[in-house]
This record gives sequence, C-alpha cells and structure tokens, in this order.
Amino acid sequence: MNKFLIFYWFVCCSIVASAQPQWQQKVKYVMDVKLDVTTHLLTGKQALQYSNHSPDTLRQLFYHLYWNAFQPNSMMDTRSRELGKNKIGSRQDWDGRVRDRIQFLKENEIGYQKIKKLSVNGILQEFKVEETILHVKLQKPIFPGQTVSINLDFEAQVPVQIRRSGRDAANGVKYSMTQWYPKLCEYDSDGWHPNPYVGREFYGVWGDYEVNITMDSAFMIGGTGVLQNPKQIGHGYSTPDAKVVRPQTNTLTWKFFARNVHDFAWAADTQFKHLNTTIKDGPEIHVIYKNKPGDAKNDSAWTRILNAATIVYPFIKERFGAYPYPQYTFIQGGDGGMEYPMATLIAGSSLGTAFHEWMHSWYQMMLGTNESLYGWMDEGFTEYATDLVENYYYSELAKKSGKAYKDEKLPRYHSGQYESYFELVKSGLEEPLTTHADHFNTNFAYSIASYSKGCIYLNQLAYIIGEQTLDKLLLEYYKRWRFHHPRPSDFIKLAEDLSGMQLDWYHEYWINTTKTIDYAIDSLWEEKGLSYIRVKRKGWMPMPLDIELQFSDGSTELHYIPMYLMFGEKPAEDSLLRTVHASWKWTDPYYTFSFNKRLTSLKKAEIDPSLRMADVDRTNNKLELNW
Repeated sequence: MNKFLIFYWFVCCSIVASAQPQWQQKVKYVMDVKLDVTTHLLTGKQALQYSNHSPDTLRQLFYHLYWNAFQPNSMMDTRSRELGKNKIGSRQDWDGRVRDRIQFLKENEIGYQKIKKLSVNGILQEFKVEETILHVKLQKPIFPGQTVSINLDFEAQVPVQIRRSGRDAANGVKYSMTQWYPKLCEYDSDGWHPNPYVGREFYGVWGDYEVNITMDSAFMIGGTGVLQNPKQIGHGYSTPDAKVVRPQTNTLTWKFFARNVHDFAWAADTQFKHLNTTIKDGPEIHVIYKNKPGDAKNDSAWTRILNAATIVYPFIKERFGAYPYPQYTFIQGGDGGMEYPMATLIAGSSLGTAFHEWMHSWYQMMLGTNESLYGWMDEGFTEYATDLVENYYYSELAKKSGKAYKDEKLPRYHSGQYESYFELVKSGLEEPLTTHADHFNTNFAYSIASYSKGCIYLNQLAYIIGEQTLDKLLLEYYKRWRFHHPRPSDFIKLAEDLSGMQLDWYHEYWINTTKTIDYAIDSLWEEKGLSYIRVKRKGWMPMPLDIELQFSDGSTELHYIPMYLMFGEKPAEDSLLRTVHASWKWTDPYYTFSFNKRLTSLKKAEIDPSLRMADVDRTNNKLELNW
C-alpha cells in the first residue's frame, strides 16, 4: 500500500470513528432477593459481571445506595427543607411529596441499604459508605477490555413511601420497589458519576438483569423484564390455555429477565389486577393496578390506558422509532409518575401521565442521556413527544366518534409549555439549562426549565430547520444514538448534518444562557413605489424570522429572513408565496425589508404566525391596519 493510500485510509477511518457513538460499559446482574412483608426487610445476593470497555484502567468502583436518602438529616431531607423556605408566590418551593417528612421518620420507617460483604473475582474488598454512595477502592485494578465478577450481599429496609419508592403509598399500593438494589454507577469518557441521591435524575449502565424475587405468595408483582416462570405464577402472565401449577408454599419466587436495560423496578400488592394485550407489530402491554371491587369507573380508567397504548403505538413507531423490548408495563404505585426500563410506576390512572412515562422509553431508556447534567434532553424531549402523542390520540378518538376535532383544546402547539416558560422568565428565577439538576436554586426553575424550556427547544428548532427536517432528525437520532448515551453536542451535530445549517448558536443561546427572544414591528413606510417594514430585535437572542403579510385583495405573502449565523435557510413549509431576504446579522438591532405592493393595501403584518418562536412579548409581533 503506497503512502497516499495509507493516509487516505487513515483519514477515512478517522472520519467514520468520529461520527460513531463512543464505547459503552456493560453489566450483567443476577440478583436473588427475599422480601419479608412483616418486617419490610429485603435481603439479597447480587452477582455482577462488569465489562470495562473503556480505554482506562479502573482503580475504584462506585455504587448507588438510594434508600439511604430516606433518613433524617440526609442530603435529600436537608435540601428539601431548605428549598421549602423559598416562596414562589404564596407557595413553598418544595416537592409536595417530600416536604419535611423525612426528618419525622421513625427507626422502623426509614430506608437503608447495607452492604454485608463485597468481593471482586473472589477477593474481599474494603469499602466506605457515604450516605447514598458506596465507594470501593480496588485491591487490583480493572484493565481495559477486562471483565470482572463482583459479588455482594446486602440488606435493606423498605422506607415508608416518600419519593418514588417505598411502602404504603397514598394510593394504597403496598410496595413500590424502585432504586431498591445496590446499583453500579456509570463510568464514561468523563469518568465516574457517583451522583448522590438528593432528589432528581439518574444515569445508568446498560446490561442484562436476571432478578429472582421471593415473597409472600399472596402478593402479585409487576415490573421490568419478562416473567420467566408464568406457569408457576399465573396472575394473568400465563397463556389462557396454560395449566398453572403453583408450589404449595407460603412464598413464591418470581423470575424476571430483561436484556439491555439500565435499571430494574417492580411493585407488589395483594390486590393487584392485571390487564394485558399484544399490539400488532409491537410489544405486549400490561396494566397492573389496585383492584377496587365493584368500582367500574376505576376499571374503566385503567382499561383506557391499555386501549390507548394500542391506538397510539403506530404513531409513536412512525415518528420516534420502534419500541425494541418485548413488553411494557404500566403499574400503579409510587407517588406520581416515574419511568423505568420496560415499566413505569404511576400513582393513578391519568392518561397524560401514562403517555409521558411511556415516551421516556425513548428519551431515557433508549437514549440514556446523563439526566443530572442534561435533564432537558430527557424531560423536555419527552414532553414534546407526549404532546404529539396526546394530540394524535384525541384526534383519532374524534374521527371514530364522528365529532368535530378542536385543535385548541389539545397540546398540539405545546401552548402550555410556552406559558410555563414565559412565567419562569417573568419570575426572574430562570437559570441556564447547563445547571446540574440538583443544583437549581428552586424546584420551580428546574421543573419549568427541564420540562417546558426543553420541549420548546425542539419545537423552536422545527421553526428554524423546518418541521419535516425535525421529524427526520428525531428518527435518525433514535437510529444512531439509542443505547449510546448521547450528549447535547451529538444531537446538535446531527441536526446540522441533516439540515445543512450551522446551529451551535441556537444551542448556545437557548441552553447555555437565559437570554430571551423579543422582536417587534417597528415602522413601515412607502418610498419610490416600494413599501418597507422595519423590524426591531429587542431581546438579546437572535432568531430567523417568518413574517406574514396579508393584503386587502385577499392575498398573503411570507417573507423569510434567515439569521446570519445559520449560514443557510430552511425549506418552505407551505404553499404560500415566500420571499427569502438577505440574512440578518445578529449585531444589528434593526432590519428593513421591502414588498412590491402599495402600503395602503397591507391589512396585517405578523412575525412568526406559527407561534413557535418563544417571543416573550407577542403584543408587538402583530400589526393590523385599517386605512
């Protein structure tokens, strides 16, 4: 091979490598656990195979011990009480589910996770527990490409339900078992991520889970994974024609398996009711909820979730990609709604919550961003998808019923997200989306920023690159980055590749700062047979502009002004006559463009008639004229 060919081969390989997702660590959990329903004690053995696919030599390990947060004066307790001192209007700024409840827990109500022993490749290791983080300094390092066996014995007490997990929830469910086992922290190119459990989001290693749960046979379980012994369990898991033979014992062992997930959750109750169906060309859907004999309304509400999943899945598959797992389970439990692989715990039968948590299967369970750092890529993208799914669901119901379909009653245009964002801006409490999830000064600012501003990030991106391009982007994002922990730079680079535009400016302004968008129609005049409109940029964030002009003869024109830093323009989105003007340099506060009609024929001029741009003062975006 000559020198030129060697150089060419090296360059090509470098380009391909730079475009591919980075390496991923790999885990395989085998856990055997027993839950004593009289003492609420959980004992278990965990055998973990950990494959170091990184180029680094690992000399320490970190685990999450989430339940240690549910003890008086824990970081979660202290932080909640401190934030509760803030007032947002007349409301205390704490999570209403946590409040100051942790400090009042009794010894038999707290949560804890204790490690009895831990060994790596058969060698006992010394470790230190620092509240919700277990720190292991390895006697022998784990080299690149090496797989090690880690065995640990643990004991835990299920806390009274405070946040996400626990016993005796307000909805009556006995056990909501989430964040319930010692979970290995994620290691990526930035190193370890031993985030203490203060209150917010998560980050985990993908792998396989084999979980065997032994508990009182009166209980039914729903959770992550596929049940491996349905003929011993029954409870609606076995096929209708299968003969169920349960062991004649006081306990049952439920055997679950899940492949390529980054967490495992389950819930148990003696009065659970189980519904299920299989979607054509899709997964099995399970709905498990607290049975209320004689309450037809309760049954109907949970059945609606099952039916709704079958209605919306074809739309989800087309717009966001196919669901890759064999099943998904909606389980009543917890204290609101919380997503997990192949399952969610939802406190009640809210359809909107069910849609939101299922869409987390895409934006977290498959596209597993570091939620602590990039919560907006998780919650915001999920909110965007949820709005579209809800819109599709209600429009399909309207079609089937023959009733009129009213867009304004549905979240099609994400109007609720914009309203929340404007409220946050007005409050003066907004912080950049680069803020760590646990480090926001207020719960109020975190919630709106991550959910609403994150949602607007996508909808506003559609305004910049075009709706069809965004649709292609989300599908390609799913195809290229699922199971590979994408970062913001990965998403925006893909957006640039597909749109042909430069978009780093948009990300920098919207994510890294709290600068706002505000444009206004400043003035208009006629000169030498041409009519002119001058537009003013009042806010500090520049944007491209769609400006619609309506005339007295009934005609309509769209005038499009690209923003200079884009170095490109979006394709036309509709059939309106569109004039593309020279780009607007962000350094100039004013921009003037002309149209070839008499000024007195102009009836209305409007900036961003699609309302996708998050302009904080829309009162000066529209000018209606009565000559």
